[in-house]
Amino acid sequence: MKWTRPIIYLALIVLAVLFLVPLAVVVVNSLRASQEIAATSMIGWPRHFAFENYPDAWDRFCMAEHCWGIEPYMFNSLAIAIPATLISTFLGAVAGYSIALWRFRGDQIVFGIVTLGIFLPEQMKLIPWVVVLRDLALTNSIGGLILIHIVQGMSFTTLFCRNYYVSIPLDLMKAARIDGAGFFRIFWRIVLPLSPPILVVTVIWQFTGIWNEFLFGVTFTSGANQPVTAALISLSAAVTSEPMYGVQSAAVLIAALPTLLIYLLGGRYFLRGLTAGAVK
Repeated sequence: MKWTRPIIYLALIVLAVLFLVPLAVVVVNSLRASQEIAATSMIGWPRHFAFENYPDAWDRFCMAEHCWGIEPYMFNSLAIAIPATLISTFLGAVAGYSIALWRFRGDQIVFGIVTLGIFLPEQMKLIPWVVVLRDLALTNSIGGLILIHIVQGMSFTTLFCRNYYVSIPLDLMKAARIDGAGFFRIFWRIVLPLSPPILVVTVIWQFTGIWNEFLFGVTFTSGANQPVTAALISLSAAVTSEPMYGVQSAAVLIAALPTLLIYLLGGRYFLRGLTAGAVK
């Protein structure tokens, strides 16, 4: 038994190394000249640090027919992720509050239908979304992707918020109703002030999922309207004849930076809120 803990730690260290090796290769290659990588191999230490890869990847690297780097695509992803995250979180909080605390006939059926979206494969939703975006004239637009992610995200946000709100005593709701408070006043004055832990969870979850999403971005947008994850596929179609592995690695790291910062800044609160919601 005394060897159990060292064995567990050793196994965790081995798994962590295996998990981090690809990231380490990308980080090192982002600081190597592309000519050096092409002349040697993808794995190696830089002979000299090519810090210019990062500004080149930001606004000068050529992808497909354009040489404006990943800058516009990063702003596209921000324009999609921020409003979609905030709106889906708010709607999920209202829906979770309605189902958990403002009971009505058939509320569990509604809850089951809403959360069913979590278990449906994304590929099943492509054709319905094609029809919806076509009818709303939102094809190949940032607004179309915002709409998709709001609707898609409500399944998760409703589930998280509902599971958190069921712990709020119903006596608070009854007392507020006796005092004349209505649906939204109870939500704003009682429920929302108790919600920061689960709202942090939903915001981090939603932002990360929307930023990293690829299928809808590459299916419903093209050209200058693509999010950064869809645009990165063009890295393999650079207009130069020589592979630009160093600049490409830098572009990948820049694209991953927002979600990394989200977890570094809010990861502690994410774990606390997720645990609280799961227990409650």
